[in-house]
Amino acid sequence: MAKCNFFIIHGIYGHPEENWFPWLKKELEKSGHEVIVPRLPTPMGQSLESWMKAIKQYEGKINEKTIMIGHSLGSAFILNYLEQADKEIKAAFLVAGYHKVLENEFKELNDGFVNKKFDWGRIIENCGNFFVVASDNDPYIPLEINRELNMLVDGELHVIKNGGHLNKKAGFGKFPKLLGIISKFIKNSE
Repeated sequence: MAKCNFFIIHGIYGHPEENWFPWLKKELEKSGHEVIVPRLPTPMGQSLESWMKAIKQYEGKINEKTIMIGHSLGSAFILNYLEQADKEIKAAFLVAGYHKVLENEFKELNDGFVNKKFDWGRIIENCGNFFVVASDNDPYIPLEINRELNMLVDGELHVIKNGGHLNKKAGFGKFPKLLGIISKFIKNSE
């Protein structure tokens, strides 16, 4: 299996040790991949600018073998990163992701990441493969938004039945289905 390097990007109020991130990191490392789960400023100091600044320290590790996995706001961050990047990555997995303003209690924290018109051509140019992993009953992100996001990135949509926000609270301390989709993609891209 070809070796890739992974970045797992958390969401609002998130951190590297939450949800399925530590489990997925360990599983991917077992296969010899390098996995980085950066701690990004949230909610204090959270802005697109501060997250871009934080990811800069890893710039040397981001290349055509990189796979980015974002959860919730992490997905919106990946879209912004790809829009501004001057390099191409292998794939992006957008889990419980979104690309537009959501009318919920996190609206203010989300605004700087999604209250804009994305350059979809540039985003797709910088990432050859997109996978949108969504739940059919996410309390924050309607499935329709994921369907639209998937269409915009010309991705592969995977819908998880009754998955909630695909976080630990919804029972996702481990995420074998996501690992399976990633593993299949890597195997098929060799």
